[in-house]
Amino acid sequence: MRKFFQKALKKIDKLGIDQIRDLLKDLTTENELLEIVLDSMTDGILVTDTNNRLIFHNRRSERLIPFFSGDPDDSIIWEVIDDRDIAGFVEKSILNAEKGSEEEFTINIRGVTKTLWLDIMPVVKDGSIQGNLLHISDVTERKKRDSRLRRAENLASLTTLAAGVAHEIKNPLGSIGIHIQLMQKSLKRDHKLEEVKAGRYLEILNEEVERLNDIIVDFLFAVRPMNPTMEKSDLNKVISELLEFVKFELEEASVTIDCDLQQGLPKLEIDEKYMKQALLNIIKNAVAAMPKGGVLYFKTARDDSFIHIYICDTGIGISEENMAKIFEPYFTTKQFGSGLGLTVVYKIIKEHGGDIILESVEGEGTTFTINLPIPQVDKRLLDWKG
Repeated sequence: MRKFFQKALKKIDKLGIDQIRDLLKDLTTENELLEIVLDSMTDGILVTDTNNRLIFHNRRSERLIPFFSGDPDDSIIWEVIDDRDIAGFVEKSILNAEKGSEEEFTINIRGVTKTLWLDIMPVVKDGSIQGNLLHISDVTERKKRDSRLRRAENLASLTTLAAGVAHEIKNPLGSIGIHIQLMQKSLKRDHKLEEVKAGRYLEILNEEVERLNDIIVDFLFAVRPMNPTMEKSDLNKVISELLEFVKFELEEASVTIDCDLQQGLPKLEIDEKYMKQALLNIIKNAVAAMPKGGVLYFKTARDDSFIHIYICDTGIGISEENMAKIFEPYFTTKQFGSGLGLTVVYKIIKEHGGDIILESVEGEGTTFTINLPIPQVDKRLLDWKG
């Protein structure tokens, strides 16, 4: 229909009054249909021109964010929004020409608390910015649903972890009990305890107490909320810094690093400290799987929705029987290990909204694939084709 109107406008000088009237009726009908569609949306839409004046907003936007009284159209967009935080975000984003700004807000409208997700993107025509579009989503129910789901997952994980802790503490507690009994028997029999023998007993008791402490520390980290501090970060930089940090340790283990990091990746909202910890745990597993040395391969790539991190080793691999258990708390194939390393990795990646996939062939090696979602604003640029 749009192409029809464009052709008609080119011939408007040759059209009669009735033809122009019919053309205007058709144009009015199409505009009404467009407004009906936009007003029927569950999300709010506000559009500005190049002077930052509001030229369109749908009805849903009025229900989601508060406006000052009066007709908001043809006014500066941030001057009609009756919420200081949202207005400040919109003004800053547009005036600073930030490509794809997004932020979450919690507001109270008529006694109802809502969680809103706002993102601003430029409207582009023929490579030129014609204005901005503010998109508002009500994510209140989704946040509640995610919170309920997370609580259920945490409860299930806590049950598994508690069972694991109960199993893990049996050995050090048993050892402590045996050596206390030995000390009691010596005292009962000889009415004294030789210094050398006492020192040996106490050394063992200290070691077992330390083991208990390590178990509790690992358990607390696994069950406590992480509260990550999310900041926009260059994932390639994070990986490069980590590999530089472990370079000498890998050299001592005869492990060679091979990197293929795709340039120009969009920045992600991550907690660098936790992300490095997750990657470090995978690296430690890879080194343990290559006792005679090998190659550790890091690769990053992206598609429309995700940035992918591939971590491959040339180690002993994982059996099919153990593949399904590898992320379970306290499961380990190592002689010494807490069995929580990959559980922590899984928790950190999920906390970042990502996913982790494991592939392995016994005798050939293992590949971990981490998929981290690209922020929505980096996926698209609204193109207004006139």
